[in-house]
Amino acid sequence: MHLHIEHNTRYAYEDPVDYTIQYLRLTPQSGFGQHVKHWDLRVNGILLPHVDAHGNLIHTLVIDKPHQEINITAYGEVETNLDLPPQLEPLAPTVYLRATPLTMVDGALRQLAQQTLTQNIDIGSLDALMQAIRDRVIYRRGVTCVQTSAIEAYTKGEGVCQDHAHIFIACCRYVGIPARYVSGYLFTKDGHLVESHAWADAWVSGQWHSFDVSNGQRANGIHVRLAVGLDYQDACPISGIRRGGGNEQMQVKVQMSQSQQ
Repeated sequence: MHLHIEHNTRYAYEDPVDYTIQYLRLTPQSGFGQHVKHWDLRVNGILLPHVDAHGNLIHTLVIDKPHQEINITAYGEVETNLDLPPQLEPLAPTVYLRATPLTMVDGALRQLAQQTLTQNIDIGSLDALMQAIRDRVIYRRGVTCVQTSAIEAYTKGEGVCQDHAHIFIACCRYVGIPARYVSGYLFTKDGHLVESHAWADAWVSGQWHSFDVSNGQRANGIHVRLAVGLDYQDACPISGIRRGGGNEQMQVKVQMSQSQQ
């Protein structure tokens, strides 16, 4: 599948911002079933690329002149559903056993993990965990935020893709399965789910397997991965700090289309 992607993000500030530094995890890489045919970033500032500890390609955006607006456009073409292995992993899978504030467990999550992840853990038991999370935590926008933990989202019984991923990851790590957060894009033919998305990788039988909990399926040719990490904080598309500006308004638009070549 050949997917054309354009991801626009606009920040507008109430007052002038003196200084901005942002970290853009907006560049997919070839491997793990996808091939990046071409990709570019367009911003109104200076970009400094580097690769982080997880192997993500990150661009640091620096704007050191007064500004009241930032426009970031990531665009290109990615071919998916290919027989391409992951790139060389910079970290051992066991690194992804470490819990974070967003992926801690409580009694309820321990019980969920124990009920779904059998003693001989395999893909089937991970599918069961995925379905159990979908049954318990209804997909609903606006009820959680990026600081919401797995415990909070599971207790609330509502959330979005990042919450589903955090709950899945928390349960996996509790029973000793390395698991990590994945950010990227999701494509559907009718366009109703064209957006930034999140899912999870779990290390089973000597390799990573991807689980899109929100949609109850394994990640496949309709997914384009951007970044991985211990949780949302490591893999979110854009993060950063600024000095000044007052109130902020952010607008995000993702457009995806499919071509035959």
